[in-house]
Amino acid sequence: MERNQQEEVRALQDTIYVLGGKWKLPIINSICNGNNRFREIERSIPGITTRMLSRELKDMEMNHLIKRTADKDAAVQVLYESTDYCKSFGPIIMEMIKWGKEHRKMITGK
Repeated sequence: MERNQQEEVRALQDTIYVLGGKWKLPIINSICNGNNRFREIERSIPGITTRMLSRELKDMEMNHLIKRTADKDAAVQVLYESTDYCKSFGPIIMEMIKWGKEHRKMITGK
């Protein structure tokens, strides 16, 4: 395998590692659509459990995709927001949504 091809495979693997799985992209989408509190995010994603959301948010914070801010004055008020680093992935997410809609039409005929 050519060096350039190896670098491309590695880059794809890195991307899949950070954004892969069932929940990360829906969480990013939810936060980018204005859901900044834990329960808002949880309610906006059908099927996600509290435990899974908590785990994914911690992982996404570690990878600099989201920023967690705890309000010291309010009792247990935590806000999540996407970082500029995460927003750089926005156009790709929009293309993935577009592709997914077209794919659904192709396989269902609707």
